[in-house]
Amino acid sequence: MADRREEIADAGIRLIAGRGLRALTHRAIDNELGLAVGSTSYYARTRRELIALIAHRLAHRTRDDLTASPVPPKLDVPTAAAMMAALLDEMSRRSPDHLARFALLLELRDDDELHALLSRSSPIRSQLLQGAGLVLDRLDVERPEAHAPDLVAVLDGLLFDRVVGSSAADAEETLRAFLTGLPRRR
Repeated sequence: MADRREEIADAGIRLIAGRGLRALTHRAIDNELGLAVGSTSYYARTRRELIALIAHRLAHRTRDDLTASPVPPKLDVPTAAAMMAALLDEMSRRSPDHLARFALLLELRDDDELHALLSRSSPIRSQLLQGAGLVLDRLDVERPEAHAPDLVAVLDGLLFDRVVGSSAADAEETLRAFLTGLPRRR
């Protein structure tokens, strides 16, 4: 059974994804979970503490996504593009998480501590960059660590495209084109 803090965070994610960040209140979470009024405040006294619970939950789930997707020892561009497109498919199944993350990234842009959980300076981001660098290294890309942030940005953009409902881009084709265009070691 989930810990009450996880239940609160999950309810917050659903509220943000379904009704927007303004809908996130202690009372709304109490209602969502069928709790007595004031119950959520026991676990998160302030709105910032409530958002922190949600940010930590989102960071934890992203870490789980990344550890579930090992990089094979041998790669070519079509295989790498298909593998990353499949990861995007898997991640987009939890679109409420990503909608909440994108909304919180905007909301928290002036809160260095909480923004760090969801953005460039997070430990999760480091893990993403390491994974991207490993993929690029196995594709014999020149200076993989220099191109890893660009690959992560492409993946994040493709994920955003999917979860906001446009799905205008063919992820596998986009990734194949990006990877093909990178300079290779000689």
